[in-house]
This record gives sequence, C-alpha cells and structure tokens, in this order.
Amino acid sequence: MEVKIGVQHAPREITLESGQSAEEVERLVAEALGGKSQVLTLEDNHGRKVLVPSDRLAYVELGEPTARRVGFGAA
Repeated sequence: MEVKIGVQHAPREITLESGQSAEEVERLVAEALGGKSQVLTLEDNHGRKVLVPSDRLAYVELGEPTARRVGFGAA
C-alpha cells in the first residue's frame, strides 16, 4: 500500500510502499496523534523504517493496495 506523509516545515512529502495493512497504519497514526507515541514509525517493503515526530505530522494519505506489475506491458 502506498503511504504519503506530509511533514510540517518540510518542502516534500514522504512516500513509501508499505506491506502493513491500512488498519495497522491507521492505528499507528492515531496513536501518534493521540499522544500514546512520540514518533510515527512505519516500515516499507524493503525493511527500512521511516520515523516522523508526531508533533510534526501534517497529514497521512493512505492509497489503495497495489498489485505488483511484471513485464514490459505493465503500465
């Protein structure tokens, strides 16, 4: 699933492909915004972690799960 994160005072958004479910990402964002966690931590498909301080979150956009495309005709 594609996740876009807007960070306050940053010119670009953070975009990552995550293997986490939409419900799990939504729960983590709610915990960060609710004060249960000081940092929003998400993991991408390659095992890298993205850490964003919860007080700097501007928005989080969840995309639809994407199927992996294979071949030259995949567009």
